[in-house]
Amino acid sequence: MLFKSMFKGGVNAPHFKRTQDCETVRMKVPEKVVIPMLQHIGAPCEPSVQKGDEVKVGQILGNTEKFVSAPVHSSVSGTVTDVSPRLYAGGVYITSVEIKTDGKQEVDKSIEPPKYSTSEEFIGAIRKSGLVGLGGAGFPAHIKLSPPQGKKIDTLIINAAECEPFITSDYREIIENSWNVLNGINIVMEALKINNVIIGIEDNKPQAIKEMTNVASKSDKVNVVKLKSRYPQGAEKMLIYATTGRKVPSGKLPSDVGVIVMNVNSISFISEYIKTGMPLIKKRVTVDGTAVNNPSNLEVLIGTSLSDVFEFNGGFKVPPVKVLMGGPMMGIAQFSLETSVLKHTNALLAFEEKEAVLPKSSACIRCGRCVKACPMNLLPLYLNTNALKENIEELKKYHVNDCIECGSCSYACPAKIHLVQSIRLGKTQVRQATSKGGK
Repeated sequence: MLFKSMFKGGVNAPHFKRTQDCETVRMKVPEKVVIPMLQHIGAPCEPSVQKGDEVKVGQILGNTEKFVSAPVHSSVSGTVTDVSPRLYAGGVYITSVEIKTDGKQEVDKSIEPPKYSTSEEFIGAIRKSGLVGLGGAGFPAHIKLSPPQGKKIDTLIINAAECEPFITSDYREIIENSWNVLNGINIVMEALKINNVIIGIEDNKPQAIKEMTNVASKSDKVNVVKLKSRYPQGAEKMLIYATTGRKVPSGKLPSDVGVIVMNVNSISFISEYIKTGMPLIKKRVTVDGTAVNNPSNLEVLIGTSLSDVFEFNGGFKVPPVKVLMGGPMMGIAQFSLETSVLKHTNALLAFEEKEAVLPKSSACIRCGRCVKACPMNLLPLYLNTNALKENIEELKKYHVNDCIECGSCSYACPAKIHLVQSIRLGKTQVRQATSKGGK
C-alpha cells in the first residue's frame, strides 16, 4: 500500500545503493578493540574494569545508575590493556577501554536469555542489553519503550526507510533476517500491549517490500507501508506523518501522538537478545565510497578500529581525503582511522578529493530553496545568519531546536552555504546559554 500523506520539503538525493545486493560478511576478530563508555545520547558509563583484567564476550565493561544511558559490554575476550580518555570526532574525550583479544571469543558465564513477566521487567531487560537506536541516533532503546505516565501508545512504527544515500545495512537486515524482524515485533507487541504495527519502507526497495509483506501477512496486526523515496523520509517525525497522518508538535515526542518508532535493526536485535541473552556487541556496517576497493556490508565487532575494517575490506584504491561515519547527509567526518566502530555506526564511507572537498560558498541570493527544502518548515537562512551573529533570542524565535540536522537546506542551496553546520552551532549556543541560566 502507498499512504497518501507526504511531508513537505526534503530533497531527491541520489541513492547510490550499490551494496544492496552484497550479503553480510562477518569480519574476523581484530587484534584489539577500543570501546568507549559513551556510545549513546545521555550519561556516560563508569568503567567497571581496570588494566590487567581478563574479560569475556558479553561482559559488562561500564554502567551507570542514570536512567538516560545504556551499559557497555565487551565484544571480545582478552585482556584489558588500557582505560583512559580518548579523543573522538566532535572534539570530545571519552573514557575508553582497550582490550587485547585472545582469539578465543569465550562467552561470559552470566549470559543467558532474560526472564520477564511484566512490561517493566521487559524494559529493564532491554536496558541491560545495552541496546540503543541502531539507525544512527544512538538513543537508549529502553527510554523509547518507556513512555511518560499517562501517554497511551497504540502504534509501533518500524523504520526501514533508510533514506540516506549509500547505506544498505537496514535493507540487508530485511533481506537476510525478515523472520527475526517479525519475531522482534511480536515480542514488543506482547510486552507493551500494542496492537498496531506499521513497517515503513521506501519504494526504491521493492525486494524488501515484497519480503516483509510476505512475512507480515502471517499477522493481522502488522502492515507494510510503501513510502515515497524522498530524503529525509526516515526522519522520525516525517515517518510518523507518512505512515499515520499524525503530526508531532514542536517540542513534543512521538509518545505525545501515541507512537513508538524503532529502527528495523533494533527490533531484530531484540529478537536475538530474548533468545540468547547476548547484549549488543556487533553491528552491520555498510562500507562504501569512491575511494573504497570493495563496497560491502560487514558484521563488525563494536570497538574495532576503522583502519581494521577498511583493511579487512580490501583497502583503498586511492588514499581517501574524507572518511565519514554514517551517510553523506548526516554522517560525521573522522579525523583518524584509529577511532572505533560504535553501537550506532551504520556506515563507513571513504571519498576521493573530488567528492570530499566542500565547494566554496558565496553570498545568499535569497532564492528560498533552503526554506522549500526544510522538512520542518523552518527558515534556514535566518537561522544561519543569527547563529553566525550569536543572536540567542532570534535563534529561539525561529525554533532552532526543531531542526533535525538532515542537511536538506545545505544540499539545496545554490550558493553552497554551509547552513546545517551553522544551525548546529546555533543549537549549541542556545543550549549553552540555557545552561548558564538563560531562558
